Amino acid sequence: MKFILGKDRQQTCLFPVSLEDSIESDNSVRSIDQFVDSLNLAELGFRSDFIENGPPAYNPSVLLKLYIYGYMNRIRSSRQLEKECRRNIEVMWLLESLAPDHNTISNFRKDNGKAIKKVFFATVQIARNFGLIGATLIAGDSTKFRAQNSKKNNFNQKKIQRHLDYIDNKLEQYNKALEQSDSENEKEEIKKNIDKHQGRRNEYEKLNAQLKASGEPQISTSDPDSKHLIVRNNITEVAYCVQSTVDADHNIPFDYLVTNKNDSKAMGEMLQRAKTILVTNTFTALYDKGYHTGSEFKTANQLGIKTLVAIPGIGRASQAPDPNYNSEHFKYNKENDTYSCPQGNILKSNGSTYKARNYRFKQYKTNKCKTCPVRALCTTSKVNGKMIQRSEYHQYIETNAQSVLQNPNAYKKRQAIVEHPYGTIKRQWSFDHIMTKKTMQRASADVGFMFIAYNLTRIWNIIRKANTCAFKAYKSFIRFIVSILMGFKVVYEENSENKILVYS
Repeated sequence: MKFILGKDRQQTCLFPVSLEDSIESDNSVRSIDQFVDSLNLAELGFRSDFIENGPPAYNPSVLLKLYIYGYMNRIRSSRQLEKECRRNIEVMWLLESLAPDHNTISNFRKDNGKAIKKVFFATVQIARNFGLIGATLIAGDSTKFRAQNSKKNNFNQKKIQRHLDYIDNKLEQYNKALEQSDSENEKEEIKKNIDKHQGRRNEYEKLNAQLKASGEPQISTSDPDSKHLIVRNNITEVAYCVQSTVDADHNIPFDYLVTNKNDSKAMGEMLQRAKTILVTNTFTALYDKGYHTGSEFKTANQLGIKTLVAIPGIGRASQAPDPNYNSEHFKYNKENDTYSCPQGNILKSNGSTYKARNYRFKQYKTNKCKTCPVRALCTTSKVNGKMIQRSEYHQYIETNAQSVLQNPNAYKKRQAIVEHPYGTIKRQWSFDHIMTKKTMQRASADVGFMFIAYNLTRIWNIIRKANTCAFKAYKSFIRFIVSILMGFKVVYEENSENKILVYS
C-alpha cells in the first residue's frame, strides 16, 4: 500500500517562504494584530516609559497581542506562551519573531490590570458601533473561579481555634511525657517536638491577630483577597466571584467585576455600572433569585431601571402547615397599615420598627388567633399566634413579584443570555480557575483577558457570518473593524470604589 511521503529534512528550498506568506489572509491572527495596533496603549494605561539602563524593554503591544492570541487559543500559562513564541508560526508572525521570556510575559499581566479592563471596554465599543448591543434587555449573573489558594490555607476563627486546641493538647501530652522520661535522648526528642508545636502555635496566634485586625470572617494566606465561597449546593471552594452583565441581542458581555462576595448585594452596583456604560436606563434587567434583596430593589428603583428577579421559595421555618395560609395570602392595607388574613381578621402593628441584620421591619399580629378555628392550619406558634414581618423594602419586593408574574416569557430568556459566555469560557475553553494570585486586581487581569478573547471571537464570528459575501476579502474586513475602532473616543475607567467613569 502506498502512503503520502514527507519531504526530506535535509532538502534546501530555492525560494524560501516568508512568514507573511505562511499566514493565510483570513487567519484570525491578522485581526488581533490590527486590533492591538489600532489602540493607543499609553492612553489606556500601559506603561510605555522605561529606564534606559540594560537591554531595551518590549513594546506593550507585543505582549498584549501574545496574551490575546493565547487566550483565544486556550493558552494562559506564561511558560507555555514562551514556548509558543519559538515554535508556533502564527505567534512568530504576530510578534515579528520576538520571544519574550516567561517572567516578562507574566509580569505584563500582573502589572496591567486596569489597562486590560480598558482593552475589554474597547471590544464593547466595537460591538456597539456594529449595532450588536441593543441595550433593551440585559441579564446579570455570577460564576466562581477557583483561586490559587487551597482550602488548607484558608482560615476562619473556628478553624484557627481548632488548630490551637489540638496543639495545646499535644503540648500537654509532651510536657507530661517530659516529666516522666528518664532518658536524656528521649527528653531531647520531646523538647524538639515541643519547640515545633510551639512554633506552629505562634503562627496560628499571628493568623488570629491578622483575622481580628482585618474585621473579615476569614483569611487566606496564599491569595489574601480570595474567599471560601459556596460554588454550588454544599460544594465550597476558595475562589473569586465574577459578576458579569450581558446584552440579550447577541449574548455579548459589556461589563464584568471580580469580587470575593456572594450575589445578595451585587445587583445595585452592577445596574449602576450598566446605566453608565449604556448611557440609558430604559433597559430591563434579568437576575436569578440569588440577587433577591430588598435594598438592591430600592437601588434599582432609584436608578429608574426595571428589574425581573426570580422569587425565592419561602423558607421551611416560615411555611404555614397549610400553604394557603402562608403570609403571601395575607392582604396589606396601605391606608391603615394593617394586614387581613384569609379568615378576615385584621393584623395590626404596634408602630415599632425592629432592626435585623441588614434592614428594619415591623411586626403585625392579632389576638384573634387565640380563638381562630383554623389556627392549626395557619401557624405552629403556641404563644403569639400568626406574626407577619414587613421590611422597609417590601413595596419594592412586591413590585418585582408583580413584574415577574406579568412578564414570564421575558424572565425565561435570562439563562440563555447570561450563561452563554460562562458556558463558553468555563466548559469549552476550560478556564475554571484564576491563574494569578496575591491581589484581586491581578485576578481581574486574568478574567479580563477571558472576556476580551470571548468578545473578539464572538464579534468577528457574528459579522463574518452575517456578511459572508461582503467580506470574502478578509483584509478589507479587518480594515473595516479598524476604521470603526479608530472612531472610538469614549474611555471607561474604574475608580477605587469600582464605579465606572466615562470620558469623551
